[in-house]
Amino acid sequence: MTDKAHHKKHISADKSNTLLLIAACISVLLPHFWHVHLWVSIACTLTLGWRIWLTLSGRRLPPMWLLLPVCLLMMAGIFLSFRTFFGKEAGVTMLVLLLACKLLEMHAKRDLFVVLFLAFFLLLTSYFYQQTIGVALLSLCAVGLLLSAQISFQYTGILPPLRQRLRAGFSMLGLALPLMLCAFFLFPRIQGPLWGLPGDAGQGRSGLSNSMTPGGISNLVLSEEIAFRVKFDQAPPIKNLQYWRGIVMTDYDGKTWTPGRRYQHDASQLVVTGQPLRQLIILEPHSQHWLFALELSQHNPRFTDGTDSVMNNVSELRSRTALQQRIRYEVESYPDFRLDAQADLQDMASELSLPVGFNPRTQAYARELRQQQGSHQAYIQAVLQHFRQQNFIYTLEPARLGRDAIDDFLFSTRAGFCEHYASAFVVLMRAAGIPARIVTGYQGGNLNTVDGYFEVRQSDAHAWAEVWLSGQGWTRVDPTAAVAPERVMQNLSRALPASGLAGLVNLALQGNSFSQALRMQWDAMNNNWNQWVLNYNQQGQQSLLSKLGWKDVDWIQMTWILFLAGSLILGVISLPLLLNKPAIPALDRVYFSFCHRMARKALPRKPHEGPQAYLLRLQARLAPEEWHRAKAFIDYYSLCCYGKQAGSDAASLKQLKQLLSACK
Repeated sequence: MTDKAHHKKHISADKSNTLLLIAACISVLLPHFWHVHLWVSIACTLTLGWRIWLTLSGRRLPPMWLLLPVCLLMMAGIFLSFRTFFGKEAGVTMLVLLLACKLLEMHAKRDLFVVLFLAFFLLLTSYFYQQTIGVALLSLCAVGLLLSAQISFQYTGILPPLRQRLRAGFSMLGLALPLMLCAFFLFPRIQGPLWGLPGDAGQGRSGLSNSMTPGGISNLVLSEEIAFRVKFDQAPPIKNLQYWRGIVMTDYDGKTWTPGRRYQHDASQLVVTGQPLRQLIILEPHSQHWLFALELSQHNPRFTDGTDSVMNNVSELRSRTALQQRIRYEVESYPDFRLDAQADLQDMASELSLPVGFNPRTQAYARELRQQQGSHQAYIQAVLQHFRQQNFIYTLEPARLGRDAIDDFLFSTRAGFCEHYASAFVVLMRAAGIPARIVTGYQGGNLNTVDGYFEVRQSDAHAWAEVWLSGQGWTRVDPTAAVAPERVMQNLSRALPASGLAGLVNLALQGNSFSQALRMQWDAMNNNWNQWVLNYNQQGQQSLLSKLGWKDVDWIQMTWILFLAGSLILGVISLPLLLNKPAIPALDRVYFSFCHRMARKALPRKPHEGPQAYLLRLQARLAPEEWHRAKAFIDYYSLCCYGKQAGSDAASLKQLKQLLSACK
């Protein structure tokens, strides 16, 4: 009966350890589920569920002939999804599946270490995707669980309770935190990312594209990700003036708009008046070159990290390198400006051209309407009036358009998003002989009252038009405002009906609610995290060291500072642990004194020997009289420690010391 109970207890301990390890692996895999393909998440969930079921039911792990086809099928899925086994995306996906499958193939202690080390490594790869506070907290939790699981598998006897093992694992993590903070602040910083994988540079992130087709921006506005944050040194402009200029597109093939020829900007073609609006912009990485600012900037931005930029002939602000990291820059914008007012109409062939054989009804309608108007301004107003009066609908879910997309939009569906209206407007302008082009960027934003930053999200993505008028230059015209003025004057949720997919966007953007207040708090925390933690670069490190009295420190001196500071922290952490030695009972101290005397006579006690075993060995080496005195001492010590009246009262301690004195 006792053996059965012991066996049952052993199995329960093994199950407990395995379930703790699975929980730790789930915490490691959880951040990846939002970024890998759906089939990968489903495969990992099924694999982990399979492993949990096997553990709880006490069944054997699956044989190799069953696991091998499953693994080969997963590898085939990776190749079909990425067409390669190399690169960041394919490599991380392979590691995710490998960790899930390895849990089904744990037959030796070596397999346990493989799972643990693989989990630690995979935990680092979650920072490829995002580095928010939530990811950092989840990583700390995962490390604590992995350490607890690693400790659990080291016990060979009685397994401590789960709470005690978790406390031990997270205590180890807590002891490492001071050294981690020391390394964060003092480890020599290098410019650029710490890692880079070939073949991933072209991986785009959420943001505007360098081309525009119907549906592109309407898909983007479903995202609530932050595009950039802005801090004004004065009151921000009113809502309908918040146009964040990004990409200018002039070339049109009948379906897609793309940027045209660019060259260095001639500052003499830009005339500004009034006071500038100064902005501090924190731009999220988007793997492209363009920068954003209020219309219109006269000079290049001022960067805090050495980024170089250029302003071209269409007044775009562009970085010379792709933006793979978050950047900060200051820029000045002038709401009152004239751009290319003295330009020659003959130099605007690209702003007047239309593809041959596309949209014949639109071009015929434009020529007819232009003949009825006396000026370009009157024609522009007539087109905007047409949008207002002909029951056009502003929607995220427009009908599918055919080959002649503009014809279908203007005369059939009459439903679209900002890119539909901007595209149709520019085609109508060009068909009437008025130079026009499309500008994409962002419109609007919301002030975060917690930290005072103006937040512009992907849902604020917008497209508008520019027309060139003699003596006025390029003038902004937003045809979307003619159909849905709420989009420009307020926000997207006011312009869209509260139904279907648009209703979800409307619900997400509702203001003055408890959820909106929580989101502002969270966004403010992430903003502070980005500025003080993620943006702690080489310049910030040098500034910190200067405040501490170290100026012009090179990397060798920095390494010494890190070594000395780390050693000091380790000493402070270790000292209480070394001083916190368990107190030795008084009886044991007397016994150890006896052993020390015997060691001086070349008769040391072996580490594994108990008192009686030691006494038997002394019998063969000591004289009879000496051995009898040693026997009296050890017998009395054993009686005091292990007898029925065991204790360490003063009388017993005194008697034991007297027996020790007799052992000369």
